[in-house]
Amino acid sequence: MEKPMLVFQTDFTYKEGAVCAMYGVVKSVDRSLEIIDGTHELPQYDTWSASYRLYQSMKFWPKGTIFVSVVDPGVGTSRKACVAYTNDGYYIVTPDNGTLTHIKKFVGIKEVREIDETINRLHGKDTEEVAIFHGRDLFGYCAARLASGIITYQQVGKEYNVDEIVCHEIYDPVITDTQVEGIFEINDPNFGNLWTNIPLASFFDAGFKYGDMIETIIYHLDKEVYHDTILFHKSFGMAKKGDVMIYNNELKKIAMAVSVGNLCKEHNLDFGPDYKVVFKRK
Repeated sequence: MEKPMLVFQTDFTYKEGAVCAMYGVVKSVDRSLEIIDGTHELPQYDTWSASYRLYQSMKFWPKGTIFVSVVDPGVGTSRKACVAYTNDGYYIVTPDNGTLTHIKKFVGIKEVREIDETINRLHGKDTEEVAIFHGRDLFGYCAARLASGIITYQQVGKEYNVDEIVCHEIYDPVITDTQVEGIFEINDPNFGNLWTNIPLASFFDAGFKYGDMIETIIYHLDKEVYHDTILFHKSFGMAKKGDVMIYNNELKKIAMAVSVGNLCKEHNLDFGPDYKVVFKRK
């Protein structure tokens, strides 16, 4: 039977040997396991971004893939280390610290188990008394044992109630007769685009259509920081180079960008619930 792949995402970067050591542990358990990098450039300590990136990419992988997500500002404390099994057939090995937020809400989690460190933690003279590298000693090791078939999912550890999973607050867009209001919930860091929490379908239902020029207002902490009328279209190439535009992103949500530019840098914007965006229909 084909073994599941392991997909890793962390905030470790490649600047030192953490990723290398983590993958070494996996290969020491089973050399045949296939390891794929999701990203190791998640913002430091940002469990919201870890959660969103799982939601962004997971469904495009084969069922049964095991995701290992390690953004863990509470490493070594009482926060749970867990393996979640999703409604659509994926496993997530992660600290239970908010990283499961989007998958729990938009996909659903069928079962979650706390990792039993007595059997699913790497033990040895080089790891004893180390409390700050669970990516190597706990999450990577347990994921490798699960992927290789050494343990079953039931042998990960004791099941606990899905309702106990730690989650961030998720904000819903507000739609009225004249406008749609949302937040920037994540960015596209390489290009400086900003993605809202507004589904494309809701935007269409509110009466907006491709080709519209839409009055757009952005607030940071309730202070207006951007106000203009800009194009809404399918793709960046529909706008002139350097123009701000509204578009439909890869998750079929409303987003904003500068055509061949960087919205975040050029307009000093970021994501999070402090950033509200309002699109008004004329």
